Amino acid sequence: MHAMQYDITLPADYDMRIIRDRVASRGHLLDAFPGLGLKAYLIRERADGSPVNQYAPFYLWTDPAGMSAFLWGPGFQGIVDDFGRPVVRHWTGLAYDEGPASAAPPRTATRRRRRMPDGVPPADTVAAELALHEHESAADGVVARAVAVDPRHWELLTFTLWAADAPDLPADAAGPAGQAAPDTDRFQVLHLSAPGRSGLGPGRLW
Repeated sequence: MHAMQYDITLPADYDMRIIRDRVASRGHLLDAFPGLGLKAYLIRERADGSPVNQYAPFYLWTDPAGMSAFLWGPGFQGIVDDFGRPVVRHWTGLAYDEGPASAAPPRTATRRRRRMPDGVPPADTVAAELALHEHESAADGVVARAVAVDPRHWELLTFTLWAADAPDLPADAAGPAGQAAPDTDRFQVLHLSAPGRSGLGPGRLW
C-alpha cells in the first residue's frame, strides 16, 4: 500500500462551490481505476474554521503501477492544467483496517502527521504506532483508518475516515514513544472512490 496526497491551497475568497461542482461531475471517473484502493475527495474551508481553503485529495494505492498510471495520465494532468503542478507527497503503508462504521459513507476525515523522535529505534516507534492504530481503528464512528511512514523525513501519517463529524483530539495528547502531540487536519469528504478497498488490509502490511 502507498499513501499519496497533494494539497491545493486556494485564495481566501475562493468560491468553494467550484470544487464541489468539480467533484460532483468528475469524482466518479476513478470509481473503477485499476490499482486504486481508495481516493477520498477532501476539502476544508475557512468558512468552517479552517485556516485555509483547500482541495486535498487523499489516495491509498494497492499497486504502484496504478499510482504511476494516474500521475502520468490524463487524470493528474487535469489538476496541473487547472491549478498548476502541486507537490505530491507519498508514504509507504504500514497498516490499514476497517472500523465499526465501515458500511457507512464517510463524511469527514482526519490527517495526523508526527515526526518520529530521534534517539528511538524506528522499529520501536512503528510498533507503538501500530498498537495505537489497532485501538483507534476500533473507535465508534471510524469507517477506515490507515498508517503510513515517510522514511525520508521520518514522518508518521495516520488517516481516518469518519461516518460523522471527526472528534476533537485533546490538545495535550501525546504520541507513542514519547512523541509530541501530532498536527491534525480535518476535512470534509465530498466523494469516495474505492475500487480496491477490499485489497488494502486488514492489519499490518508486512
